[in-house]
Amino acid sequence: MVTIVSPAPCLRCKIVVNCTNPNTISLLAALENVMKLYSIRPVMNLSTPTNISMYFTLYGILGVCCLQTYCIVANVLFQEWENEFFSWDPVQCGSANISLPRERFWSPDVVINEFMDENRSPIVPYVYIKHTGIVRDANPVRVVSSCNLEIYTFPFDVQNCTFTFRSYIHHVSDIRIILGKKVEDILKRSISVLSTEGEWELMDIKSSKLKLSTFNQGESNPYDELCFFIVLRRRPTLYVVNLLIPSCFLITVDLFSFLLPPQNVDRASFKMTLILGYSVFLLIVNDLLPVTGSTIPLINVFFAICLALMVASLLETILITNLLVGSSNFHPVPGWVRLLVLRFMGTLVWLPQKSREDKIILNPVAGDLKVCPLVTVERQVQKGEPGEMWAEAGDSALAELRKLGNELQSIRLQVVQHVDGNQISQDWMQVGYIIDRLLFVVYCIFITFSFIVILSIWSNSFNQ
Repeated sequence: MVTIVSPAPCLRCKIVVNCTNPNTISLLAALENVMKLYSIRPVMNLSTPTNISMYFTLYGILGVCCLQTYCIVANVLFQEWENEFFSWDPVQCGSANISLPRERFWSPDVVINEFMDENRSPIVPYVYIKHTGIVRDANPVRVVSSCNLEIYTFPFDVQNCTFTFRSYIHHVSDIRIILGKKVEDILKRSISVLSTEGEWELMDIKSSKLKLSTFNQGESNPYDELCFFIVLRRRPTLYVVNLLIPSCFLITVDLFSFLLPPQNVDRASFKMTLILGYSVFLLIVNDLLPVTGSTIPLINVFFAICLALMVASLLETILITNLLVGSSNFHPVPGWVRLLVLRFMGTLVWLPQKSREDKIILNPVAGDLKVCPLVTVERQVQKGEPGEMWAEAGDSALAELRKLGNELQSIRLQVVQHVDGNQISQDWMQVGYIIDRLLFVVYCIFITFSFIVILSIWSNSFNQ
């Protein structure tokens, strides 16, 4: 025979059930009447709130989608609450605990606010009942939750996903959600049982209590909320090996291509091939990059800088090649270009202008070559001063010599024009070499500065 003994009315009293025999059948029979009350909150007085003790263990990080900004994790959710409709003496009933079907007992309507998909985990059909009236529920949950992803520092980013537990209907006066275990213990347990070794690494778990005001009742009767903050850090090895290192190799090759002599090697074709290869590389690895409209990842800026530097290097090569190849058709170097480029910039990049002296060989056939300045020869020819040999000769010889002097003057003018033309070409070629060296230095400085800034941002983000 089963009897139910009810104590005097009180706010926190429990119904004590008595068992006729210390066995499971007797305990189940004693709880039969209590299990009919599963449709109402298990309190003796409805003004008494039900405290839901809650914690979880994270078993796996299944993925984080940057395009749709959601996180998928697998965990086991533990809930405990007190049912005031029963308690028993473990000695009298023969057992301190028993597992019974969950549909026979009231369970709280606790949901996750960030949930975006149905729970595809298997349903556990039982709950654990203790003799003190505590009901313990444990369910595997596959959480697909929305996250506000910050991918600016990808692939060295750290994400913070929030799981907010709250009752869907009951206010704080009915259900209070409390933390059932310290977050340090939750983190330690989760790390020890984490079964996935994929892209993401569990860094920290934090918790916070919130009270959400209702629309109608304002602050007087809010919903009780318990927030967990899951801190995840991406493992960047895959992206460093497949994205960053090849880009650094290609930009290094483009940098050292400045050492190729532009007058002997078709540097432009080499750089165009390099740009084409880098473009194909970006198309291949495009699927590894995050896609979102909120912000531009720093790695995209890195790739854009690399491509822009390669294009700028190609344009510089075209300019230098034009100066070197077409220098013979140019006008003389303007004075400001000679002052700014040949003197100032040439000294700055260690390519100073070479000093020259115009000289002409008088008798190239003779063994002893005599050299005199062009001004002396020109004065002798223009003034008709043939020297002592001209004074002793006759009129016919003098006329012949003067005719010969005019021809020599014509030859000299042609030689001077040729020498001046070569000098103009050499000046423009020197301008090209100086600009090439200067842009090479600027290229190195810009690459170094950009890489230092980007790497420092990534390092600070990864070490947080």
